[in-house]
Parts: sequence; structure tokens; C-alpha cells
Amino acid sequence: MSLHYTLSVVQAPKVKLNSTEPMTSQTEGSLCRSDQSAALWADMARWFGPEVRSILDKIKAVTFQEVEELRLRVGQPLLVRTSDQDLFLNSEGEITNPNKAYFVKREDLVCALERMTHSSVYAVEEDLRQGFLTLPGGNRVGVTGEAILQHGKIQTLKHISSLNLRIARDILGRGLKILPLLLGADGTFGHTLLISPPRAGKTTLLRDLIRLISNGVPQLGLVGLTVGVVDERGELAGMWQGVPTYNLGYRTDVLDGCPKASGMNMMVRSMAPQVIAMDELGHSDDVTALMDALRTGVRILSTAHASSLEEAQNRPTLAHLLEQGVFERLVVLSRKNGPGTVEGVYDLKTGRIL
Repeated sequence: MSLHYTLSVVQAPKVKLNSTEPMTSQTEGSLCRSDQSAALWADMARWFGPEVRSILDKIKAVTFQEVEELRLRVGQPLLVRTSDQDLFLNSEGEITNPNKAYFVKREDLVCALERMTHSSVYAVEEDLRQGFLTLPGGNRVGVTGEAILQHGKIQTLKHISSLNLRIARDILGRGLKILPLLLGADGTFGHTLLISPPRAGKTTLLRDLIRLISNGVPQLGLVGLTVGVVDERGELAGMWQGVPTYNLGYRTDVLDGCPKASGMNMMVRSMAPQVIAMDELGHSDDVTALMDALRTGVRILSTAHASSLEEAQNRPTLAHLLEQGVFERLVVLSRKNGPGTVEGVYDLKTGRIL
């Protein structure tokens, strides 16, 4: 089961200007963005021990809105990653070269894990077995360390050596650009697979498409559909005690922290969805459950890791689905012009690029 905690609300501080000159709309907007960034950094800092938290509280040179990842590796410099840069931070929260940066200590990772797991690592062994934790709002923390094996299978991790906190984003309206290409001549939503390499925006796009399909888009002649979301890793909805952090639409039901194969079967039996949506399809059990769901007439919307149609065809589980003609549309994303760049939308029935 994915790990979630109570969301804290950070009130951005009021900023007073010493200048007697009137505040322009440009100045006001700049201050608002600065305040918001400081508040977001403070909210993120709560997951770390005192030294790392102090650094994050002091950051001024990079806004939180620019950051995609925050990486802590034992014995290595503290790093934040934007869409196009790796930035190293010193103890004052300033950008510097790697040799002058703050070097992460093992205690920093121990403190972070204690906070992220509410001091109960044993309670999240299932998540650690898969190499991640999920925080409120869908922020995912990748974890590496020493794998503990039992009968050849990973049981958990110990001596944690790296944490990679990936910042979840919710960008409204992005799906409107491609949604018309995912509809058939009769306006029916087609079985759709979104593929991309890591950090290319497929989960963000998936989230927006779920919302649009659930609410309906009258200008496209698309009526709202009942969507069942199988949110195995807690990234799509960012659920906390049954309430989603993200708006996934009026007609969306979310099954949180459940393996996709089991979740698809549960959704079909209990919620009668018209569309089933899930992230990161790829396991053989997922494919079997997906084929069963198709027999009930449900539509499929999913993502998978691949950088091109050719690469997807070389992945055994995806190749099977593509050979069977399960998907009608394939959307290929990249980071060419930033996360979410649409490289192409394929009509898999005709082989045309739309």
C-alpha cells in the first residue's frame, strides 16, 4: 500500500516594501511568485532533518516551481534538478560547484526516512520492496540501498544510500491539445497508450486526460464518462484518507495503493467504469487483467515506459498488446522542448501519424 500523510497548509508570509514608490502589477506578481516559492520550499523541507531543512529554507536562486527532483546521495553533494540543469547547493542554500556544495550525510537520509515513514519503516516494507515511497500530493521518493533477498525476491532495503524526491505537477488543460486526436469518427474515446522515457510528463498528461474524460468536453462532443483509476503508486490522485489531492473529475472513482492487476478486476466488478486509467503498465499480470477487462467493453487509458513506438514493440508485454491491436491510439512524449513535448500521435489501426 502506498504511503500518505496529512497535507500541511503553509501560509505565505506578507511582504512589506520599504520603498515609497507605488507597487506595479509586475512587482506584485514577482513578489507573489517569490512568496509562493518560499512557502512551497518550506512545505517540502518538513520531510528532512535539521541540516537539509535549513538549506531548503534558505533557497532563493531557484524557485520551487522550476524544480523536478531533489536528490540526496550519501557522501555526495546535495542536488536539485530542473528541466534543463543539475544544481548543487551549499549549506547557505546557494548554487555552487559540486566541490563546495553541502555533502549529504547518512544521518540526513535516516532523518528523512523517519519523517517520511512516521518512524515506522516496517510499515512501508511493501513500498520499499518496489523501491519507492509516495508522499502527500503524489510526490514520489525513489529509494536505493542494500537489497534484502528471500528466495531470490527482494523483501526490503536496508542501509539506504540514495533518495530521489520527484515533484508531482498538476498542469490543467494540457490534454485538450491531443484529446481530439484520441476520439473516433463517432466521438468515442479510443483505447490509448501514452509512452515516454522518465521525466517526460506522461503522468501529468494522464492526470489531465482523466479529468477531461470524466467531466466531458462539450465542444468536442464528448460527454462525461465514468472513469475508474487504479492508482497503484498513489501518484495520480494523491489520496489522503480517501480524498484525492488532485481533481480527477466529477465521475472518477479511485482505487488507491492496489496492484493494477487486482485493481482492474475490482473496478470492473464493483464500479462499472466506462474507462479504466492506470499509470506505468508493464507487468505480465497487468496485461492478463487488462485483456479480461476489455471483454467487458471498458475503454483503456494507460502509460508505459518507452521512448518510441519501436522501443515499445521491443518490450515483451507491450509488444503483445500492440500485436493484438488492443490500443487504437499511441501518444509519444519526450523532453525535446521541455516535459510533455508531443512527438507524435499514432492511429494504430491505420498506421498514420495524426
